[in-house]
Order: sequence, then C-alpha cells, then structure tokens
Amino acid sequence: MRRGGDAVQGEGYKRVLYEVLEDTGKRKLAARSLRHFLVFLILVNIVLAVLETVPQIRETVGGHLRLVQLGSGFVFVVEYVLRLYVADLHPPLRRYGRLWSRLRYAMQPSAMVDLLGALPLLFVLFLPNQAVTIVVLLRLTRFLKLARYSPALRSLISAVAAERKALVGSTMIIAGVVLLAATLMYLIEHDNQPEKFRSILHGVYWAITTVTTVGYGDVVPTSNLGKMVSSVVMLMGYGLIALPVGIIASAFAREMHSRDFVVTWSMVARVPLFEDLKATEIAEVTKLLRAQSVRKGAAIAERGDVADRMFFITDGEVAIKLDHETVYLGEGNFFGELALINPTHRTATVTAFSDCQLLVLEAGALQQLMDRDGALAQKILNEARKRVAGGKQVRGEFAAEELQQAGVFASAEETDRQPELFPENAPAGGKDKPD
Repeated sequence: MRRGGDAVQGEGYKRVLYEVLEDTGKRKLAARSLRHFLVFLILVNIVLAVLETVPQIRETVGGHLRLVQLGSGFVFVVEYVLRLYVADLHPPLRRYGRLWSRLRYAMQPSAMVDLLGALPLLFVLFLPNQAVTIVVLLRLTRFLKLARYSPALRSLISAVAAERKALVGSTMIIAGVVLLAATLMYLIEHDNQPEKFRSILHGVYWAITTVTTVGYGDVVPTSNLGKMVSSVVMLMGYGLIALPVGIIASAFAREMHSRDFVVTWSMVARVPLFEDLKATEIAEVTKLLRAQSVRKGAAIAERGDVADRMFFITDGEVAIKLDHETVYLGEGNFFGELALINPTHRTATVTAFSDCQLLVLEAGALQQLMDRDGALAQKILNEARKRVAGGKQVRGEFAAEELQQAGVFASAEETDRQPELFPENAPAGGKDKPD
C-alpha cells in the first residue's frame, strides 16, 4: 500500500515539474521565474563565448569564465534531462508510452536545440583539448534556445518555413542575375584587367558585391561598356534584394495575425457561455473584442461600477480584490463573464498587477450580435439557462470557473445562484454607484 502511495506522490512531483518546465497549469510564478532565469543564462553564455575569444580577457579572467561556462553547461544538461523525463506528459505524445514518447520528443527541433546546448559540457569533460572549436560553436548555438521563450522568433521561423518555396525561387533569380552579370563583366573587362577578371568565378565576386549594393570598390570596371553594365546591375540590385525581404515581411505579418487570432479564438472558446458555439460563431464573437492597454497599478474595474463587460488577459496579470482575499489571474485567463448575461454592480475592485494587454467584450455589443443572429442568441441563452438550472455558483459577479483559474474554490457560504438572465431593468452603463 505504501508503494502505491509513493508512486502516486512521484507522479504528482512529475506533474508539478512538467507544469513548471512547460509553463502550463497554475504554477505561473515558478514557471515565469524559471523562464527568466534560463533566458538570462543563455544571454550570459553567448556574451561569455564571444568574450572568451579575446586574448586579453582569456588570459586575465579565463579561469573564472570557464567556471561559469561549466556551471551553465551543467544547468542546460539538467534541463534537457528533465524535459525528457516529463516528455510522456505532453498531450500529443501520451499515447506512445513512456519510451516512445521520449524518443519522439527528442526528435523535435526544440529538443535538438536543447541537446546542442547541453553538448559543450560533455565535450569539455571528455575531449578537453581536441574540441575547442566545436565547443565555441555549440555554445553560440544556445542562442537558438531563445526561440522556445520568444513567440515572435517562433513566428519568424514559421514564416520562413512557410515561404521556403518562394524564397528558393527568389534566390534562384538572384543567382541567375549574378551569374549573368559576372559572365558579361568577364567578357568585357578580361582584356583590360586580366588580374581582377581572370575568370567568371572572379567576376562572381564583383557581381555579388554589386547586386547587394555593398560595392567595396576593390574591383571596378574601367571600360565605358563595363560601367554601363555595372550601372544596370546596381539598379537591379535594389529590386532583387527587396524580393526576399518582402516575402519574409509579409509572411511574418500574416503569421503574427494568425497566431493572435488563434490565441484570441481559443480564449473565447474556453468561456463556458460560448462552449457550445460553432467555430464560425466563435469567430463572430471575437470580432466584437476591442483591445485595451492598462498600466501597472491602474484600475480596470472598481467596486460599485456597472459590470457590463468581460475581459480576456492577453498579456500581464491582474489582481481581483475580494472581501477576504486577493485573486491573481494571468495571461490566457478571463473574468467578468456574468456581466454579459446580467449587467449588475461590481462587488470587487480589479487592478493591473503588471502592465496588461486586455481584450474587452461589452454586453451591449454581444446583445446586438444576438439580435442579428437568432440561432446564435438561442445557443447562448440555452447555455445560460443550463448554468442557472445546474446551480452554477457565483462569488459576487465572478463565476466559479473564473476563480478556479487561480486555484480559488468558492465555498457554499460565500456563493449564491446565478442571477436573472438579461434583466430588462439592468443598471445603466457608466460609473453610477448603487443606491
């Protein structure tokens, strides 16, 4: 019996470790602290790897730098091993079992980058003299680990991967222009400058520096015809270089827009009031959202205000000051759902615990959408009635599901049933206080 309890406790520790490493669940503070520490360690390692190549620095503080690098390498090795250990808890990998899920995880690009970040320590320990160059290169590859913690960098990589065919095509066009320009310049300038244009390959160097508009000036045409060709190639260079830049820029903007839409869509779909809606209907609701930025310490909603809108947290953290405690909700959470079906006066003050980016859904805008779409209105009303019939509990104007996001569970003494749906005599908007 004790052995079974130890196994359950071990699985509990493993779940905690998974939530901290992968930033899932309710342990946001621990996950955020670990993420900031690893990002700081990666940046420090990159700086030290560069500084270690300076002879003066290597001679004076080289021993200390090596100690820091060894300690950092040990941390990255432990991180990689722990990520492999919890790999079988990833939802897409669970069905493969403990061994195969870890092997599949190890083949993912992010896991390979983690392995590259851990290899320098192994090379230093087992091949201290033969792998100096390899160790320096592998230390610099730790920069790629930042992609795990940077959504923008991941979006850029996805954009480049999505447009790889267009980028290959534009590269072929540039290569063709370079080859043509190098051939023409070889034919024109070979007799005048046999040392600089000895072959087409030597002309390729001139063509690349000209097409890229760098123009070092160490190889230039001297004949009038050569200068004319050079002028045309330089003018073409602006358009040729802009071609892949434009492809990547447009793909990156599209990727960011798609990512923001998916994140917003998933947050709206998590709201119990909208859980039975179709994807197209949820998309209609997301169109009603408007962005709001709130500085740290500023009030988002005050006690006594009319609760006529709900909020989605896309970045930052908010503090909800209830009667006997303060509840903190972070990125991806929502609050104020009841305001959409029963505008009432707020019983708690909500402030920005840090700089926040919010998406706001107003009850009036939702009501107008429901007036236009009878089927959508019926689904929302049915869900609202189901919640009332099921005795869904509320704490002030907050639904139990909202507080459970922060690990708070309302007791029977502190809760009551959900109030009347869409009352006709609801409080008016604005800052009116209750009588």
